[in-house]
Amino acid sequence: MKNNLAQNFNIVSLIKFTAPTAIMLVFMSLYQMVDAIFISNFVGENALSAINIVYPIPSIIIAISIMFATGGGAIVAINMGEGKDREAKENFSLIVYTGLLVGLIAVVFGSIFISEIINLLGATEVLYDYCYEYLFIYILFCPLSIIQMLFQTFFVTAGKPHLGLFLTILGGVSNIFFDYLFIVEIPLGMAGAAIGTSIGYAIPAIISILYFAFKRNGTIYLVKPKLRLRVLRNACLNGSSEMVTNLAVAITTFLFNQIMLIYMGESGVAAITIVLYAQFLLTSVFMGFSGGVAPIISYNYGYGNKEQLKSLFKMSMLIISFFSLLMFLISIVFAKPIIMVFTSAESYLFEITYHGFILFAISYLFTGFNIFASSMFTAFSDGKVSAAISFVRTFVFLVISLIFLPMMIGVDGIWLSVPLAEVLSIIVSVRFIFSNKSKYCYL
Repeated sequence: MKNNLAQNFNIVSLIKFTAPTAIMLVFMSLYQMVDAIFISNFVGENALSAINIVYPIPSIIIAISIMFATGGGAIVAINMGEGKDREAKENFSLIVYTGLLVGLIAVVFGSIFISEIINLLGATEVLYDYCYEYLFIYILFCPLSIIQMLFQTFFVTAGKPHLGLFLTILGGVSNIFFDYLFIVEIPLGMAGAAIGTSIGYAIPAIISILYFAFKRNGTIYLVKPKLRLRVLRNACLNGSSEMVTNLAVAITTFLFNQIMLIYMGESGVAAITIVLYAQFLLTSVFMGFSGGVAPIISYNYGYGNKEQLKSLFKMSMLIISFFSLLMFLISIVFAKPIIMVFTSAESYLFEITYHGFILFAISYLFTGFNIFASSMFTAFSDGKVSAAISFVRTFVFLVISLIFLPMMIGVDGIWLSVPLAEVLSIIVSVRFIFSNKSKYCYL
């Protein structure tokens, strides 16, 4: 069966191939925003703040999922490029079953220690009950949320990005419907939001399992796995950059929350929640494109097609440059309408969020390049370089900025911490790109 990763891509075919993954990430971010929109409008501002208080836990689950997905996806794609089809299927199955096991462990651990986790995250007395309602239900569905995120990547690796897009849209529409049902029609509050989100993960996860279990004529499908600890180790190492990124999101979200509580109280946490949801939406295009092009890079690297690698790099730089400018302009022009989805234009929350939103928007000019650089080295199975870029971008530079900028310029320092971290990270990304060009032959 012909592998779609083997085609000779031009800029049009590259956009067409990666578009489903990018759109899929946009829809994912949109239906995650739906929780915040319904909660803000039908439960209250404190409930919106609670979403951000517990967000480090979903970030950790996402981190583990993406580590296995991107690291394992690169291994499977390289196996396919080398013509090792049976090994590719066995490694794919091993990664999926390992992800499911990790999800079950998370259910047990999270359920037992949920109160301690919420207190550790810094929930105030006002926010504790909201946090508990949402997080308890989310934890119960961890195995399916991990499986759903794993298959997002593997649909691309299997050359079926459009099917992955369809299932993501189906999950998103389900999330919206059940959020409306369980928050508006049946007012279950935070529990309703968690149920809606969980069903949005569960539907595509179950369908994906059935597809890869019974569709036996595809490039990859579920078989009896062989326990190759080397593969699991390499998947974890190779996907460590993406894991680092999301673990750093958990830590920095915690820092954002604590610093905002000090400077502006619960309203400040609600404001940063809105801005961070918007960030996830606006940067999802970069994450989707980078995730979509990664299996193509991995395949051509395994196949040894140096000319195609050079072409892919040049086209990727052009596409990211265009969308970086576009996302910045969208964030400036549509800042008010985006914020008004969450809160009234006459509210104090709107006022402080809009001010921060404009400052934060500078980051969109640089984010895409850093995301692509990290993803590209993951595709080459160079987890060390990829992790280094992610670590300095999402943790080192951001934590330093968060600690020192507010001390120097007050609240504006909180909003400008992400733009400063992205600018500093560009320097690191460019250095690694040029120092590794002869090794991977993309320049």
